[in-house]
Amino acid sequence: MAAMGARVVVFGATGYTGARTAEAMVRRGLRPVLAGRDPRKLTALAQRLGGLETEIAHVTDETSVARLVGRGEVLVSTVGPFTELGTPAVAAAVDAGAVYLDSTGEPPFIRAVHERWGPVAERSGAALLTAFGNDYVPGVLAGALALRAAGGGADRVDVGYFLTGLGRGQPFSRGTLRSLAGIATQPLYAWRDGALRTEAAGARMRTFDVAGRPRPGVTIGASEQFALPRLAPGLRTVDVYLGWFGRASGAVHAGARVAPLLSRLPGRVVATAADLLTRPVPAAPSGSALAGARSHFVAEVFDRTGTLLARTRLTAPEPYAITADLLAWGAWRAAEHGVAGTGAVDAVTAFGLDELVAGAAEAGIVEEPR
Repeated sequence: MAAMGARVVVFGATGYTGARTAEAMVRRGLRPVLAGRDPRKLTALAQRLGGLETEIAHVTDETSVARLVGRGEVLVSTVGPFTELGTPAVAAAVDAGAVYLDSTGEPPFIRAVHERWGPVAERSGAALLTAFGNDYVPGVLAGALALRAAGGGADRVDVGYFLTGLGRGQPFSRGTLRSLAGIATQPLYAWRDGALRTEAAGARMRTFDVAGRPRPGVTIGASEQFALPRLAPGLRTVDVYLGWFGRASGAVHAGARVAPLLSRLPGRVVATAADLLTRPVPAAPSGSALAGARSHFVAEVFDRTGTLLARTRLTAPEPYAITADLLAWGAWRAAEHGVAGTGAVDAVTAFGLDELVAGAAEAGIVEEPR
């Protein structure tokens, strides 16, 4: 769906991720509409990017968000934390029958898009591509490539996300840390025994061989638990491991035991605490911290006996560059060629595996030399 040359709107354009995404779109030749709540910031960004159109919209005014997008158009949302602020944009896309992409990495929101909004979107003709950035397109791509290489007999897929080469300074934006803090106490999910199961973040831990040495990761809910079982219906287990915590992974894993108790706290209390904890953090990550950073994505496919059938390793630039470039490519591809399917769809289903490989390569995501 989406008409050729469809209008593209970036909601949250003046935030760190939104501005980088708009810049990436302009480099690609798109002229997106920039939407947000601050007219002064919107005007400044629009002028810097060549005189783009702007629209005022705020998540507390759902009518203003609904006006952003029409049938067959493309709405890209970078407004987070998504569990608190993301619903109006999804609702607008669903109601309009539009194509929707977002930059979230928050498992509860991803699950809500698939389970709550996906069925409604199927009826309206909308296509929802949540978490279309560093979280979690590279892992879906790596998993799909590893499944193709495995051929048959796949029973389990493990996917790992890692960062190397970080320099001095703060490597994550305030928004990223705010999202992590906000979901730390919430129940997440895993694909176990052929079904989606609720479990705490960090419930399991394992190491992957990354950049020549073993690196630990802890489990997290992601897109792979929805996407990979669609691509390989016989899968009984899909685990996604986040390896950003380094030596602290053990503490995160141990914390999974108390997460069920913390999840009883009212959502407003958790949100307030997360906001207070992250408020002193700069809005943008440090350029020096990200200058030499490399992202690594590993997918391993096993059969029922635990025998490794295939392994795919991808490498890429730093996470924010990946997210901006993937969102720009996805919006361009949807606007010019449409997407396959309606409802909540994954990147492979929406664009095809070979097309996604090509698009990811344009964002710098490539297979590591063997």
